[in-house]
Amino acid sequence: MKLIYILFLSVIFSVNVHAQGTGGKGKITGKVTDAATKQPVDYATVAIYKQGVAAPFNGISTDPKGGFILDKIPAGEYKITVDFLGYQRTTIEHVLVKDGGNTTLNDILLAPVPHQLKGVTITATTPTVENKIDKMVYNPQNDLSAQGGVAIDILKKVPQITVDIDGNVELQGNANIRFLINGKPSSIFGASLADALASIPASQIKSIEVVTSPGAKYDAAGTGGIINIILKDSRVEGVNGSINLSAGTRRENGSFNLNVRKGNFGVNAFFSGNAQINTNSPNSRTRNSTDSALNRTTLLQDGSNNFKRNGYESGINFTWNISKHDDLTAGVGFNHFGNHGEGVTNQDQSVFNVAGQQLSNLQSIRNSSSKFNGTATDVNLNYKKTFDTEGQELNILYSSSFGNNSFSSFQQQNYFTAGIPSTGIRNNNPGKDHETNISVDYTQPLSKDFTIETGGKLVFDHINNNVITDSLAGSTFVPNAGQTYGFTYDRKIYAYYLSASTSLFNKFLDVKAGLRDEYTSTNADFQGVTIPGYNTLAPSLVFQHKLDASQSIKLSYTRRIERPEYGDLNPFLNISDPHNISTGNPQLKPELGDNFELGYNKSYDKGANINIAAFYRRNTDDIQSFTTFYSQLDINGTTYTDVSLNQRYNLGSEVRTGVNLYGSVPVTKEFNLRSNMIFSDRISNNPGSPSVSGFAYRLNLNAQYSFGHDLSAEFFGNYNSSQKGIQGVNPKFVFYNFAMRKQFLNKKASFGLTASNPFSKYVGQRSTTFGSNFNQVNIRNIPVQSFGISLSYKFGKLDFKKDNEKDDKEPGNREESAPADKGR
Repeated sequence: MKLIYILFLSVIFSVNVHAQGTGGKGKITGKVTDAATKQPVDYATVAIYKQGVAAPFNGISTDPKGGFILDKIPAGEYKITVDFLGYQRTTIEHVLVKDGGNTTLNDILLAPVPHQLKGVTITATTPTVENKIDKMVYNPQNDLSAQGGVAIDILKKVPQITVDIDGNVELQGNANIRFLINGKPSSIFGASLADALASIPASQIKSIEVVTSPGAKYDAAGTGGIINIILKDSRVEGVNGSINLSAGTRRENGSFNLNVRKGNFGVNAFFSGNAQINTNSPNSRTRNSTDSALNRTTLLQDGSNNFKRNGYESGINFTWNISKHDDLTAGVGFNHFGNHGEGVTNQDQSVFNVAGQQLSNLQSIRNSSSKFNGTATDVNLNYKKTFDTEGQELNILYSSSFGNNSFSSFQQQNYFTAGIPSTGIRNNNPGKDHETNISVDYTQPLSKDFTIETGGKLVFDHINNNVITDSLAGSTFVPNAGQTYGFTYDRKIYAYYLSASTSLFNKFLDVKAGLRDEYTSTNADFQGVTIPGYNTLAPSLVFQHKLDASQSIKLSYTRRIERPEYGDLNPFLNISDPHNISTGNPQLKPELGDNFELGYNKSYDKGANINIAAFYRRNTDDIQSFTTFYSQLDINGTTYTDVSLNQRYNLGSEVRTGVNLYGSVPVTKEFNLRSNMIFSDRISNNPGSPSVSGFAYRLNLNAQYSFGHDLSAEFFGNYNSSQKGIQGVNPKFVFYNFAMRKQFLNKKASFGLTASNPFSKYVGQRSTTFGSNFNQVNIRNIPVQSFGISLSYKFGKLDFKKDNEKDDKEPGNREESAPADKGR
């Protein structure tokens, strides 16, 4: 890791020295107006090219008054282009920039398109990865291998994110991530994150925003950071939409979008559904353990599980531009997902004494099943007011999410030894969840280079949960009073923040600093448990220096919090496998994380881009799962033997250091390569135990080739290494796929083919777990091989009209809309 950091700093230093030697810098200023009405054109796209070069090296959007400033431009000769939807492009050739000079252009007039366009398909070139001061944005529009897939397939390609075989997501190696949809919370993420991410079709996703160092406007929850999934909508005048269908050997899904906009009012409606076809996963577990008498027990479990998943989501959103300064948006969404699993496991349990003599042998077969269903209804209302002063803005947001979840499980163990009765348990676990967020954010520019932001937020979370358990007695199931109970859980979060941004040393350095204060109050009627309230101060600081128009360096710090969720606290014992029991820990304290990041970004004339980010993360009161082995465990009067009990604890501290390398290179006009690499080392320090260091890395490669005639192909390969943890080793993961897409009907329609891991039916997963008196090896074979086809069609008549908002200002894309703590 030291070598990586030395190389990282050497690259930045050498580039900086080179940049300092390029001579003075100048700037270009101008204003864009409508040639017919003479009104300013806000959010027009201004691009700058080196004279004679085909690709731009920088760009900017005009402000609400039509103005723009392109600064830190090296001396030379340039070409400027100005574009906006519904207008003809304007080009200004041979713009001269002198050292330290200010080149002021005459008013740039945009001429409207002379006639209304009918039945037109708009093709816009959006970079796959955009690196902004506060976040990284991944745009999957040209992601061929994710066509017909779901959100988890796209996340596998996003820089700084790793996804394992089970759909567990980490951001810079940290799994404590706050997931949002359109910048707002949803209880869809509460009950099962993997199911939720597998229920959102890739065709519905416009972009994914990754925020590793959130500022004070962002809620402090999630020590790993924030991932915001932006769904597609449209602000184009007229009626238009799209239909997407896919079918395959493992997954089927479809989606429908309809957008209607007339004048100042717009409506977006959508529906999508998907299903994962039943798959069978063979698995085995071998555990060796010793008891207090030094007798050794060997447990062999060998079986398979059938699993299937389904889900759908729908929603309708309204936008109303009440006036020049007042906007109102509202939306209602409904989500449903579920899964069903069934398994058969053969078990062989043998006990040996110190001399190696077998004392007993018990053979059995266990039949099990589980079923989960979850629904979530989300409503939101957002009012935004702007003022005559550029940048002054008021936002008021109300959002509420209602969830209903039901989980049931069954297991019965039948013994081959005569005289031993069968054992079994079944339970039903219904629950309701209601979360409400109310926030007010205000931005006030005090001068051209100094802006303050402030606001407050209230979060109210209420959960009702019931557990109904029956145990097998003879040949019938009877109520188990010790495992039947209900509880309520209430959490309130009160937050306030203040931040300021400015430029220092004649715009040499951009600085943004903030402080957020959050107080958390939690009440749960777990028997004999009182959860104390706590206050958290979360400072944040960002420094950014633009070396020139094409490269920048950024240093950031932020403090984050990971609150234990009700599932972590709930003392309910999951005994679906009597040899592997899990439970919550109501004594958990919140985990605090201090995150530092140093980043460098460089864009090249012909479209290449590199991004390097080194990070240091230190968590205290680190929340981790820990397994304890019991030769005998009594639970409400029932004794279970040879049991591994898994529970969450605050286990000291964890330090993770690493570097993320991302690069995109257009090798030729037709051939493009993208790669992302993460190298990190995790050190866990646990009181009373030696520290554990685990190095891990992730490598991926994306190659895309265009054959012309609207035909293109793609290859994507991903390798996640294994990593040592506090009690064992997590397995490695290899994944690759191929895809092709043919567009036709003037790019309104497309046909695609995909193949995932086509040369191997299963991906083998071998993990180990050990403790002072046991060790075990788990082997799973996960079916990932699949073949699929996809169809997409865009329809509608588009009437172009300048809107007074651009995409980055839409509700859900704003920094201030990111809400509170991680989904339950």
